[in-house]
Amino acid sequence: MTLAYIFLAKFYNIILFISNDPHEKKDTLLSVEPGLLIWTIIIFFLLLLILKKYAWGPLLKSLNDREQGIKDSVEKAEYLKQEAEKILAQNKAVLAKADEDSRRIITEGKELAEKLRNEMMNKTNEDTTRMINQAKSEIEREKIAALNSLKDEIANLAVQAAGKIIDENLDAQKQRKIIDGFINKIPQN
Repeated sequence: MTLAYIFLAKFYNIILFISNDPHEKKDTLLSVEPGLLIWTIIIFFLLLLILKKYAWGPLLKSLNDREQGIKDSVEKAEYLKQEAEKILAQNKAVLAKADEDSRRIITEGKELAEKLRNEMMNKTNEDTTRMINQAKSEIEREKIAALNSLKDEIANLAVQAAGKIIDENLDAQKQRKIIDGFINKIPQN
């Protein structure tokens, strides 16, 4: 492009040099010379043709390419924005579902913990009641065994005492029968 400018400037200088007559009177800047005017118009149109062929075409192509690139970038940005909004909406939905699931899991966990606590309390109460009942029945058995042992001891002592007092020899079976009858008449407290 610079080469074209240099060429046109040189060409214009040559044309001016050829058209100038050394004997001719020099005019002022505002005077119109028909030869100079024609050559200026011709050079102007030649310059326009050269610029159109070598400068404006590539310049317009570059501007059109840039405009198309900007349009494509805007369209792509709009598409990406829509995709981002879709992904954001999906993420919000997933977060809402996760929040709902976590609340449900926490509620279920609390219910399960309450249920387990109640079951443990019931089992502990049942075990405690069973142990108390076993202890009571064991105490009752021990009490009965102690009373029976006490009755036997009292019977033996009574037989020995009665044998010494009466100094009579009764047989042990008969003595036992008399003492058991006597003991059965005693209140059982």
